[in-house]
Amino acid sequence: MKFYLFIFLLLLSSVQGYGQKVKVLLIGASHDYSKCLPQDLSYIHQKILAFRPTVFFGEFLSSEDEQKLMDYWCKSDNLKRWRKLQANRSIPAVKLPKLIDSLNTALASDTGNFYLKADLAHAYYLIQDVANGHYFYWQVHDFLQRFPDIKLERYVDKLLSPKEDISGRSMKRLIGSEYALIAFPMMKTLKQNYMLAMDCQDYDLNWTASAVSFHDRFEVFKKDSVKADKQSVQNILKKRENGFIKYMEKENASNHFTEWLNSEEAAGILASGDFFFPELYNFNNFPKTEMLSQIHWWLKRNEGMCNNVLKRSRLQKAKRVAVMVGANHRKFMQDIFEAMPGVEVISVL
Repeated sequence: MKFYLFIFLLLLSSVQGYGQKVKVLLIGASHDYSKCLPQDLSYIHQKILAFRPTVFFGEFLSSEDEQKLMDYWCKSDNLKRWRKLQANRSIPAVKLPKLIDSLNTALASDTGNFYLKADLAHAYYLIQDVANGHYFYWQVHDFLQRFPDIKLERYVDKLLSPKEDISGRSMKRLIGSEYALIAFPMMKTLKQNYMLAMDCQDYDLNWTASAVSFHDRFEVFKKDSVKADKQSVQNILKKRENGFIKYMEKENASNHFTEWLNSEEAAGILASGDFFFPELYNFNNFPKTEMLSQIHWWLKRNEGMCNNVLKRSRLQKAKRVAVMVGANHRKFMQDIFEAMPGVEVISVL
């Protein structure tokens, strides 16, 4: 995305640098593989195993960030889940850290106890650590898919109500996600019991306002383009449409979709979804200010995620970390990571 470099350089000065060297295996993925053919993920899995990460990061808010952030796109969904699970089994917030420690200790000596894993999922959800609530729920769900157990299933339904958690970053969404197919199985194989969160939603309301403002003005621009510009504008929009067609073809017909999502071709197509192409920006009446505002807030979010990875890796003294992120973030985060002192980015390709 060389055409965003001028904005990226403005942000670069605020990126936090750390002395500790960190290698980052950056994996762009789909949040929803339900439309895909059965995926052959052996190459991605082997890439992760060969890299030997000591920490996995997911595109979730940390417990602390979730609790302090008043609103963002799925805040109401997370609160709905929290209220339901509190009603299922109420646990005072002050008791949750000690309970989680106790459950993890018990599980260490009884690794096949899926009732304990369900209890841990419940406790993590209540402390608003969605990444690890999902990780332990996934382990129970995966077990039940392979070894049906009516008694355990009823316990899980009563405790976690997974069939009611259907919106936002939900238990339903989890089952067809990159976490169920890639991150969590690899964490289990590598015997890692905790996922670190790295998402940043501090700018979500700014991003949404910019996007709404842009799209309102863009619809006017498309209708009112002067006659001399109309064919050029249509050609650029057709290029964008062809990119979407290519994306859907890969999504529907490839069993190696994740490898393609980490390509430069995919990065360009995904960026055009929100940001079109720079050759549009200087046409008369194009809402350039709104577009640049939208790009600014997108870069701020990606910068925040990269800073979270570096800060939390440093706290964990982790030198090899796997970062799982939606593919539309991958190229932006790669550019930011590569500009950070002491960071080496490893691609899955």
